[in-house]
Amino acid sequence: MNSQPTQNDSMLPLMVDIWQQTLNWQPDEKQQRQFQQLYSLIVAGNRQLNLTRITEPFEFWEKHLWDSLRGIAPFLGNTLPIPHSQFPIPNPQVIDIGTGAGFPGVPCGIAHPHWQVTLLDSTRKKIAFLDTLLAQLGLSNATTLLGRSEQINQQSQYRKTYDLALIRAVGSASVCAEYALPFLKSGGLAILYRGHWTDEEAADLQPVIEKLRGKLESIEAFTTPLTQSVRHCLYLRKLG
Repeated sequence: MNSQPTQNDSMLPLMVDIWQQTLNWQPDEKQQRQFQQLYSLIVAGNRQLNLTRITEPFEFWEKHLWDSLRGIAPFLGNTLPIPHSQFPIPNPQVIDIGTGAGFPGVPCGIAHPHWQVTLLDSTRKKIAFLDTLLAQLGLSNATTLLGRSEQINQQSQYRKTYDLALIRAVGSASVCAEYALPFLKSGGLAILYRGHWTDEEAADLQPVIEKLRGKLESIEAFTTPLTQSVRHCLYLRKLG
């Protein structure tokens, strides 16, 4: 298996070597097929819905697949390590807030078949599309949820329910924290996917996470493997 793209421009590049070098992980054959099918379904769905402007194969691989999994790189190949819980968690509960076309939640669900992933979005048409997409992918460990996060995270069946919350391209870091932290159990982790990160943003975020009984556990800065674009992931821990 090599990392070169096929001649068919509708096929994703395999990028086996880059997966391994950057994330110390690579998809198996089933996961590669699911990634390709996900790409094909997104491109087809884009003709009816405004799902994403990213449809070129290499760009899709980097900005949707690789970027989605880079945020959960510490957990690839492992069950999710959450303090104050029994180790390991066999079926961690994960919520992707403002999932849109299914990112980062769907790639994470493909990479982690034992994770139970909830895809939350407030747009009914996108949720309907995702319901069809999940069925076609055979991704039985993922479900959808329609609603606004600031309302859903106050409902008893969802509040303090999840081990991990993922949130990408939804708003400012402070807003993302307000959406994500109420969903988490004590010891749970929110991963905020960001582009550039500034001291001003950090200053705005700190009082918000303190109010929500959280702490900024770490910030990871990195560049994407193909275009060398700057990215950051913020890891927020929910305190007891």
